[in-house]
Amino acid sequence: MPVAVRTNLPGLAAITLAVTFALAVNRLLPAVSPLTGAVVLGVVVGNLPVLPESAKAGLKWATRRFLRAGVVLLGVQLSVAQVLQLGGGMLLVVLVTVVVTFFGTVLLGRILGLPRGLTLMVSTGFSICGASAVAAVEGIVEREESEVATAIGLVTLFGSVSMLVLPLLANGVELGMWAGASVHEVAQVVAAASPAGAAAVAAAVVVKLSRVVLLAPLAAGLSIVERRRRPVVEGKRPPLIPLFVLGFLAMVALRSTSVFPEAWVPTTKDITGLLLAGALFGLGTGVQLRSLAKTGPKALLLGLGSTVLVAVVAYAGVRLVG
Repeated sequence: MPVAVRTNLPGLAAITLAVTFALAVNRLLPAVSPLTGAVVLGVVVGNLPVLPESAKAGLKWATRRFLRAGVVLLGVQLSVAQVLQLGGGMLLVVLVTVVVTFFGTVLLGRILGLPRGLTLMVSTGFSICGASAVAAVEGIVEREESEVATAIGLVTLFGSVSMLVLPLLANGVELGMWAGASVHEVAQVVAAASPAGAAAVAAAVVVKLSRVVLLAPLAAGLSIVERRRRPVVEGKRPPLIPLFVLGFLAMVALRSTSVFPEAWVPTTKDITGLLLAGALFGLGTGVQLRSLAKTGPKALLLGLGSTVLVAVVAYAGVRLVG
């Protein structure tokens, strides 16, 4: 067996066990997505003396690769035709909601004095697509390992709150459009729209996917900004546009043609979920709860403020376009 394989095998085994456990939890509690279960398990394992030292190299090796691959394959879930079905008015609502939420959250993070990396990851996750968006930009921005899990934890917490609260405030297709434009995770969007029926769920998913499309230009924009702030990182210049962002766009383009078989989409979606769950477990193991306590209250305020902002802007837009 090659040395590289032997070195990484314990970490890959740990990820396999963790993802299996997260999937089992999701079966028992569907509201808990595998991504959420994986990152929570990672935090628990990382703060208890149960992870062998031999697993750490494989975890580090796999985490970044799984993240990149998962984000690339996320593009298969989208097609240009799906997005265009929304119409110009709703597309404008999605764009305005994402832009206002992102920059509003960045401003709030500065006011609260939170680290720049944490603020940017929360801004991206809350405005685009939750943990997947955090995973997409965590390698672009300058951040601490603990800040990644904090951002994902905030997405999980406040996305779950939105999932429970929105059905109390709206119904019908309006609920679906509002959930799709404001709730963080795709699974949370579906859960929020479900009480209003199948039509609301269908509308919610399409609106949500239109937000996901904006992940590519946002990640590319952040990469350009970071390239100017940090011309050289670890002895080399950061890429103008990360390769995984180009891969994401390529997958969207491929799905929008007749080349990619529609029957493969569900399988690809499952693989994407497994890759992202494995990566988030790896990120979670690097989190130290003691360090989280330092920014805890302010981080919660940031998450609350961002959630209220995205909900209000999205609701106003949905009401305006009818």
